Amino acid sequence: MTVPTLSLSAQPALDSNVDVLIVGARLTDAAPVLYADPAFSGLTELLASVGVTGARDQVVRLAPTVGAARGIAVVGLGKEITVDGLRDAAGSAVRQLTGVDSVAFAFPLTTEDEVHAVLEGAALGAYSFTEYRKNSLASTKLPAGRITVHTALAAGDALERVGIVAEAVSLVKDLVNTPPSHLYPKSLADKSVAAAAGLPVTVRVWDETELVADGFGGIAGVGQGSSRPPRLVKVSYSPEGATRHLALVGKGITFDTGGLSLKLPASMVGMKYDMTGAATVLAVTLAAARLALPLRITAWLCIAENMPSGTAIRPNDVLHMRGGRTVEVLNTDAEGRLVLADGIVAAGEEGPDAIIDVATLTGAQVVALGHRYFAAMGDDDLVRQVLDASKATGETGWPMPLPDDLRSLLNSDVADIANAKIGNTAGGMILAGVFLREFVGKRGAGEDAVTIPWAHLDIAGPSENASAWGFTGAGPTGVSVRALLRLAEDFSRP
Repeated sequence: MTVPTLSLSAQPALDSNVDVLIVGARLTDAAPVLYADPAFSGLTELLASVGVTGARDQVVRLAPTVGAARGIAVVGLGKEITVDGLRDAAGSAVRQLTGVDSVAFAFPLTTEDEVHAVLEGAALGAYSFTEYRKNSLASTKLPAGRITVHTALAAGDALERVGIVAEAVSLVKDLVNTPPSHLYPKSLADKSVAAAAGLPVTVRVWDETELVADGFGGIAGVGQGSSRPPRLVKVSYSPEGATRHLALVGKGITFDTGGLSLKLPASMVGMKYDMTGAATVLAVTLAAARLALPLRITAWLCIAENMPSGTAIRPNDVLHMRGGRTVEVLNTDAEGRLVLADGIVAAGEEGPDAIIDVATLTGAQVVALGHRYFAAMGDDDLVRQVLDASKATGETGWPMPLPDDLRSLLNSDVADIANAKIGNTAGGMILAGVFLREFVGKRGAGEDAVTIPWAHLDIAGPSENASAWGFTGAGPTGVSVRALLRLAEDFSRP
């Protein structure tokens, strides 16, 4: 896990004893405009001559010319100075300035939100994963491990919160980066227990025998084709006095071959990412515990490995799900919705105020929204809250509908519902959401019973970066962790 040491300093930036001082430049139609402490005004005339444009993600390192720092770097901020832009720029600078031990920011920040954004972006940009670089580690240039932001502003608890957020995102990235040879259902469950150690949470793990005994037919069915059996992990954070309860359900397919509905070889590469949802709900819950939020949160990690074998589920098999509903499996590569359905039912049995599931669920999400936006669908009010939280944290989500008329596509001749419509290529993302909606429970009894607010987040596209941008390097992104944590904070307020 890569979380740098963060600090704030009110002393002049020129007095900072770091390897690189970082200033900014804004893009204009004319010459780039320096965005830095006034002490650096002498750099203004130099910017254009060394190729600085101020464009986002541009980082230009200068030779030592000012003060005690060994070097100065200029990072582009784009055309406008915004909180989100500062977060991206700070992370981009730290991500690209590898091979140094320490950096400091000399931006002229004017609000606590700006300070928080620079700290957060820098902390996220410092991530690296070196667990399996045994022979090449010595030659690998890593981002700075010590980051200072120079400001006279009092930033409150920004340092603590940013550290917790960065740790949560790093946990997701570490788990997703781990190769499937080392991360499988049991090891992911074990790592979840280890990550929760010392925190005010309780963890329960179901093994394959207990899953069958307790009626988790979706998780057990998807996992029965693998020699490495499935698991369900429940992480419960229940602070004294909490009056609201948020349930989080995560898809945890540690590797997805498609099962007997086998994927093409190229489509199988990267399928270690299919447990990102489970890692996300784990990280959010543990972060909430570290922040001592006055909110009950329960995370359900639905974990299996989807493999083809003589024991794997077949097309036309019928699974008996948690809660009693039956599902005819028509496509074994539509397995994520099967494990999530069990988790959604179990979450609903506790009558939470809301259920949110998170999953790298469909390739159709990538077709619809690309690699920067996650999809949110479900209860209108809850979806709106999720998107408000994502906007507040600089994450990008987009609302999608769940049309009732699609339900008939999932009719089965032998079971309550089918998991897919063979031959249908339209609306695959929202059809998966329509399937999951069938498993959302109710709160209360009799005439007073109401459907639990539920939202489904399909993060398939933005969960992985093909190339680096902003504070996010190539590989897993940890998308939706910050949005869900912000949502939890919003939920915890009276």
